[in-house]
Amino acid sequence: MFGIGMQELLLILVVVLLVFGAKRLPEIGGGLGRAIRNFRRATTEPDEIDITPPGRNATEEKVSKA
Repeated sequence: MFGIGMQELLLILVVVLLVFGAKRLPEIGGGLGRAIRNFRRATTEPDEIDITPPGRNATEEKVSKA
């Protein structure tokens, strides 16, 4: 995992615990989880924007044009 061993990971966790405190860690974890979830959702959504007026679908539009 990016060349980070168990000792380095423990050191990082201890420093984070000292900087933010035990009460803020769940808030930080929740925020990080939401950010990752939103990023994944944004990367999997299609890039197209549907400009069809509400109440009409593509097949009705094709029939009305013919």
